[in-house]
Amino acid sequence: MPKIQESAENYLETILVLKERNGTVRSVDIAAEMGFSKPSVSVAMKNLREQDCITMGEDGLISLTEKGLKIAENVYERHTLFTKWLVSLGVDASTAAQDACRIEHVLSKETFEAIKRHVTEQLPQA
Repeated sequence: MPKIQESAENYLETILVLKERNGTVRSVDIAAEMGFSKPSVSVAMKNLREQDCITMGEDGLISLTEKGLKIAENVYERHTLFTKWLVSLGVDASTAAQDACRIEHVLSKETFEAIKRHVTEQLPQA
């Protein structure tokens, strides 16, 4: 998995979630979802295009490339697993989601896979 900045991973994950929720994604949707300014999102989208993680159509619709989709799915899987796990330990759902967002970016693939194996044995829905 190519290593990109944490902020880029967050943008890609947000694009994936918005695409699933709304069917289409535009920069304004990302800005609203993440609470960032439109100019900040515009710069990020330019960087993600240059890294071949997204494409942007003439109509402003944003799509993940194969590379971007792999990264987004990886980050989203981590986020979902950690959120469910923390909630199962008694952590408030909002706090669990915030903490999962921090954890998902720093663990090695090996450590994540070991935690995933452990958690899925204990959480049948993980």
